[in-house]
Amino acid sequence: MGTPAEITAVAGRARRIYSAEEVEAALNRMAREIGAELQDTNPILLCVMNGGLIVTGLLALRLRFLLQLDYLHVSRYRGATTGGNIEYRTMPALDLRGRVVLVIDDILDAGTTLTAVVRSCEERGAARVLSAVLVNKRRPRREAPVKADFTGLQVPDSYVYGYGMDYKGYLRNADGIYAVADEDE
Repeated sequence: MGTPAEITAVAGRARRIYSAEEVEAALNRMAREIGAELQDTNPILLCVMNGGLIVTGLLALRLRFLLQLDYLHVSRYRGATTGGNIEYRTMPALDLRGRVVLVIDDILDAGTTLTAVVRSCEERGAARVLSAVLVNKRRPRREAPVKADFTGLQVPDSYVYGYGMDYKGYLRNADGIYAVADEDE
């Protein structure tokens, strides 16, 4: 974890990739696509905490059909800028058996977390599991070749933050999506 002064300095050097307006437009498009696919399925929106919190909330407000919300808390980063082993902290409370589940996360990076969460939902008996991410990082995924069913925006292979994505536990609430300067990665 960085100090507030360090985090402020990192934010000052970062480059904005997408404005809040561009992110909101992507969320609107995602909601239309999700609605067309899931409106008659009574799905469970499964938020991957903490990163998926903001994206899930913003998407849920745009979906005009019956759904239930739940979450699981899984972490690979634990305040660092590189991922480690997956740690499940909280599992979903709702019974997933026979249900359509939409897993929502902030970013598809290496694909390790999303692959594990989708597999976990399938093992819990979900009838169908789809995934939605606000951001897809353009990078090779040799270990976990996964693709999200619904994607908002594409970003370069840089460390990014904002709209749920963090830098050392901070900056999830940034008003756009930003790329951290190379020296801060």
